[in-house]
Amino acid sequence: MENLRPILWLSLVFILFLMWQAWNADYGVRPDPAPSPDAVVDDPLERAEDVPEAPTMEADAVDPTAPPELLAEPTHQQVTVRTDLLDLSIDTRGGTIVRADLLTFPVDPDEPDNPVRLFDQRARGYVAQSGLTHDRIAGVDAADRAPSHHAVFQVDAENFELAPGQDSLRVPMTWTSEDGSIAVTKTFVFQRGTHLIEVEHQIENRGDSAWIGRQYRQLRHGPTPERASFFLYTFTGAAYFDGKYNKEGFESLRDSPLEKRVEGGWVSVIEHYFMSAWIPGQDEINAMYGRAVPGAASIGTDYLIGLHSAEPLTIAPGASGQLSTRLWVGPKMQEDLREIAPGLELTVDYGIFTFLSKPLFWLLRVIHDFVGNWGWSIIILTILIKLAFFHLSATSYRSMAKMRAVAPKLQALKERHKDDKQRMNAALMELYKKEKINPLGGCLPILVQIPVFIALYWVLLESVELRQAPWMLWIQDLSTRDPLFILPLLMGLTMFIQYKLNPPPMDPIQQKIFMALPVVFTVFFAFFPAGLVLYWFTNNLFSIGQQYVITRKITAAADKKQ
Repeated sequence: MENLRPILWLSLVFILFLMWQAWNADYGVRPDPAPSPDAVVDDPLERAEDVPEAPTMEADAVDPTAPPELLAEPTHQQVTVRTDLLDLSIDTRGGTIVRADLLTFPVDPDEPDNPVRLFDQRARGYVAQSGLTHDRIAGVDAADRAPSHHAVFQVDAENFELAPGQDSLRVPMTWTSEDGSIAVTKTFVFQRGTHLIEVEHQIENRGDSAWIGRQYRQLRHGPTPERASFFLYTFTGAAYFDGKYNKEGFESLRDSPLEKRVEGGWVSVIEHYFMSAWIPGQDEINAMYGRAVPGAASIGTDYLIGLHSAEPLTIAPGASGQLSTRLWVGPKMQEDLREIAPGLELTVDYGIFTFLSKPLFWLLRVIHDFVGNWGWSIIILTILIKLAFFHLSATSYRSMAKMRAVAPKLQALKERHKDDKQRMNAALMELYKKEKINPLGGCLPILVQIPVFIALYWVLLESVELRQAPWMLWIQDLSTRDPLFILPLLMGLTMFIQYKLNPPPMDPIQQKIFMALPVVFTVFFAFFPAGLVLYWFTNNLFSIGQQYVITRKITAAADKKQ
């Protein structure tokens, strides 16, 4: 055990952690082929099965999911909506949001007019659908009593824009049943300064029988692309909250469809920095569902996750009623999400060390509020973590320094008992006892710190606040790799210096393996976000200083004793 060096322990554990993440991401599995850009992504002739089925009220009820005569392609158009944060396209067929650009989040900081596109019907089959279903009653054509996302709405304008000084914007769309007995106004309500959208269905019953119906809302996503990097694993898939946070890869919805009854909660589709989520009232009871459905023109598979009201709304003849819900379309900003619904901030997924990552992110935010630069905030946070573990680190470095001081004696014992391992082990234990050395003393303190290191790794990887955040000089985006690879090379140099400060292993093979680790880590970190590399480099730099001082003291004391 004397050759297990604490820093190298940490290195090996971190490499295993990265390999586990890559395996967890199903790296190398080819998903279903994505539809071509010109494919019709939402053809109602092929999508009747994507409307959730309302509970049957009578045994001989009719099927409401869309009779063939209602599935002919009607005339529809797309309406453009622009606010201070969002630029959307809403299809009048169903009031489906088929495009969503996040205006304050450019794809490239050098191209501010090219925003991140979240909903994207053509490229990804990613849309937000919502509609109404009418409970099936014998002798009543339920499909003509409620507009699903296949129904075509009417709208008075093609463009809506939140004007300067205007705090809210309403986009109404209307639908009327063929016999004129039911009129529905579907209204999207946008507020300045938020990515949260209100969706209201105002139902007017003009007929002579009661209207009994429910609302549903669902997110639809096409096949996910192949992973671009083995080194960084970020999750793209479905997530939901049913009292606890859960996430499902899209492929798992195909193998094990989701069906459960929940009160409150929410459903979402999440990716690295951004997400969409349907959020019901927290006292509302819904049937939560997730499944695979045929994709565009039967190419590949699409995936749905949604909510369907479990309790119907009854509207008497001549009366009206309303069903409403909320939709988040934007970044995973923890402070904003926490105020919207319980557990929604958990979509910023820090993994098993969330209990450590959350306070670390909070502290990082506090530091940033003072210094105003995320790069310097990372450096200051790293220093504070080093101070918190100062005594543990000192214990580790003292143990290594003592091991280094007795290295000649260890080598002599190896030569003397090279053919008798039992006598050699006994001699080693005697030497440790005489020199008051704990061979595990250098490993255990570092192992205690590993959860904190991994927790901070996830903070720096997952936080959208660090996306495109500059530090200084050539580092103008802490969320992407160092364009000049200078930070990874400096970090590799610090790891090599640490290796030199540690007592050399007696086994020549171990020496070669440990000497190769700085090179291996340099290659790994060359593709990591610069913020992560900056943290690791700063941590190594201060560790070298602390270890150098302690090693000199121990060595001087040993020389004086001799």
